[in-house]
Amino acid sequence: MAQIYLTDTNGRETTLDFNEGGTLMQTITDAGFDDLLAICGGMCSCATCHVYIVEDQLADLPDMNTDEAELLSMSEHREDSSRLACQLRMSAALDGLRVTIAPSE
Repeated sequence: MAQIYLTDTNGRETTLDFNEGGTLMQTITDAGFDDLLAICGGMCSCATCHVYIVEDQLADLPDMNTDEAELLSMSEHREDSSRLACQLRMSAALDGLRVTIAPSE
């Protein structure tokens, strides 16, 4: 099974198994991480599933769409490695992805 390495807002790293087809947001929330709020349930309308991706892995991800970029532009915690977990569909290509949950706004 494919895995991601998740660092929560307290700096603890956890390895999570994932199934292809779901989103990164679903993988994290299904594992019980409450610090990824995901208030809109994955509709790309709130930016509360903001995560950071290790920069050398960003090229492995699909391009950011306009809605995602607009929401992230309003975040005080935006970094070059910022993405919304609801917009990242899990696939075998993401095996080994390193993700950090961004601080809440």
